[in-house]
Amino acid sequence: MPDTAFDPFVSAALLTMARLGRTPRPLDLPAALRPQDAAQAYAVQDAVVRERGEIVGWKVGAASPQALPARAALTHDSVWVAPAGQPVRLPAAGFAVMGVEAELVYELGADLPARAAPYSAAELLAAMVSVRAAIEVCDTRYAAWAQQGEWSRLADQACHGALIVGSGTTDVAAVQPLAQGVTLSVNGAVAVQHAAWGNPAGDPLRLLAWLANEGARSLGGLRAGQWVTTGSCTGTVLVAPGTVVVADFPGLGRAELQLG
Repeated sequence: MPDTAFDPFVSAALLTMARLGRTPRPLDLPAALRPQDAAQAYAVQDAVVRERGEIVGWKVGAASPQALPARAALTHDSVWVAPAGQPVRLPAAGFAVMGVEAELVYELGADLPARAAPYSAAELLAAMVSVRAAIEVCDTRYAAWAQQGEWSRLADQACHGALIVGSGTTDVAAVQPLAQGVTLSVNGAVAVQHAAWGNPAGDPLRLLAWLANEGARSLGGLRAGQWVTTGSCTGTVLVAPGTVVVADFPGLGRAELQLG
């Protein structure tokens, strides 16, 4: 009988070639190369990431406080840390789609390698050295936005395009995410505003714990200096070239992106 085992490296190569513009973007992965569950999707994603470069961050989120989280590793070519008080400027031509989200990002000050005993909440907080405002730009390597199944999107770095890390605080223990307000502005107009936490995943500490204890294992665990963005607090707002986006978390920090 023919070998029909799923090969994540072939799927990853197709996504990489599409990202680099060497082949046309597919509407979805071909049926034989399409992951059928989370394990296969992560196998593809891990191959994509290893080919793409050094891991400098992660995105993690969940559909609800009870839902199993999902993650994507982020490489050095898609993460920008803003100079103090300054915007990040990125060319719009680098994106097929530009969906912007306001998010909270945690900065790791210590390694959290995979281990048998789960990390406690206290250990996780002790490993964090700052919490900052951020903007994630969602993008796709496919030919159309949101026309694929969840496993194809997860394989494609969970629709990650770019992460812009803004200002924040080093007093990590004082941050109260569930009481934190947020405003996402587009060209000076408020697009989304929440007086308190707008992230459907609930407490980001649960997401951080899952990532440290399970999600990051296949890529060697979490490392000092990496950023972990903990999901959208505003939903995704699609924008056009020439847009200025500001994510403001009152009392905590601010991030600004100019898409040229």
